[in-house]
Amino acid sequence: MNQCLSNWMDREATAEAMIPLIGRLYRKNNIVTSVYGRAIINQSVIDIIRAHRYVRQVESGELSVNDTLPILQAMDQMELGRAHVDIGKLAVKFRQVGGDLTEFLKQEIGPVVGQYPAQSEEDASNGTKDVVLYGFGRIGRLLARILIEKAGGGNNLRLRAIVVRPGGADNDLQKRASLLRRDSVHGPFNGTIRVDKEDSALIANGNYIKVIYSDGPDKVDYTQYGIDNAIVIDNTGKWRDEEGLGLHLKSKGVSRVILTAPGKGDIKNIVYGINNDWITDEDKILSAASCTTNAITPVLKAIHDEYGIEDGHVETVHAYTNDQNLIDNYHKGSRRGRSAALNMVITETGAAKAVSKALPELTGKLTGNAIRVPTPNVSMAILNLNLAKDVDVEGVNDYLRDMALHSELQKQIDFVNSPEVVSTDFVGSRHAGIVDAQATVAGGKRLILYVWYDNEFGYSAQVVRVVNQMAGVDYPIFPKRSRD
Repeated sequence: MNQCLSNWMDREATAEAMIPLIGRLYRKNNIVTSVYGRAIINQSVIDIIRAHRYVRQVESGELSVNDTLPILQAMDQMELGRAHVDIGKLAVKFRQVGGDLTEFLKQEIGPVVGQYPAQSEEDASNGTKDVVLYGFGRIGRLLARILIEKAGGGNNLRLRAIVVRPGGADNDLQKRASLLRRDSVHGPFNGTIRVDKEDSALIANGNYIKVIYSDGPDKVDYTQYGIDNAIVIDNTGKWRDEEGLGLHLKSKGVSRVILTAPGKGDIKNIVYGINNDWITDEDKILSAASCTTNAITPVLKAIHDEYGIEDGHVETVHAYTNDQNLIDNYHKGSRRGRSAALNMVITETGAAKAVSKALPELTGKLTGNAIRVPTPNVSMAILNLNLAKDVDVEGVNDYLRDMALHSELQKQIDFVNSPEVVSTDFVGSRHAGIVDAQATVAGGKRLILYVWYDNEFGYSAQVVRVVNQMAGVDYPIFPKRSRD
């Protein structure tokens, strides 16, 4: 018993020693560290230990903080440039190959070794870095949280302003600050928020964010606030076509626009990790598609690449949204007028068809439907697929586990193999979708997959990834994919 407590205290002490190294690498070098996809920046001692414990679910053995601390210590001496580095994967690989740790790291993360500073001041001043949130609802506030969190790493996106409709209460700023500070689903804001009522601004973790009141996307002169060449993230969903979203481009200081909903017409619907290579410098208006499209498209691509999808049906079990009524009342949509908190509500989804906008090879192969259920966040997609090849549960789970850990889709696909997980376990997940291995059904050419997703936070993380690319903020990922 005493030995168990002693071991725990040793792990706590080691994790405590890791925190200043993680922070310094982030703030000095813009190095984002993780353990098997679990970010460890701004995390507590317990969170760091928990991230290491997760590894036992996906690898044959445990990972200790004693394995990763030397990795951080060596990296701290290497004058690294900007990158995402998974120290968990590096530690496991080093344990297998052995040798000199510094030489090992020079091989694994060589392209950024000795590259500090990541950019010159002149380079940093070029490109689009200013970001404006047009709208401040559920997605807008989560985007704000992510952007504020990432601002500490140096040359990143900067949230400069939030645009909301005029006509609120006298204490409008305080109310919006309170909604950012407290969230019934995602918990408290990680930091401090101050209201500057005189200048109509919020100061969140040192980030000065102007709050602009406007009744139209073409009626703001951002340059008068020192904002120029900005990317506007329209999270209102009010304008979805090129004509409507193009109004933003008429405002001074705006260079590009991204919509946090499926775009209409010829607007490119981008699912990061799938078709973000379609983004060009000439694209002024883009869509980040929907939360469900982002959740299912990476998994569908992985399955189609390996087994071939002949056809299938996507059933979405989706958390209720603000579009529904709290109690029965008039609603222009079918069934959505019935109480969201009391009913399962069958409704339509365009996610299955929308997949083809990012993954054209699946055009015409998928149907879809949706059921809204009385839970405020975290949804599930059930992929019922007919394949070109025979599959079995063990084989397909091993393949998807490998894709989640080692492929180019590792930030989009997560993998869980626990018989006890439920929806609330995935609140705050930054992956687009999480494959539930225990629920997989496979036999012959038939496959059924259950994919969880945080339809708010996971989607917001995908949006930020798209915005990073639009702004030219590139993070090489290490270690490089090991799967051929």
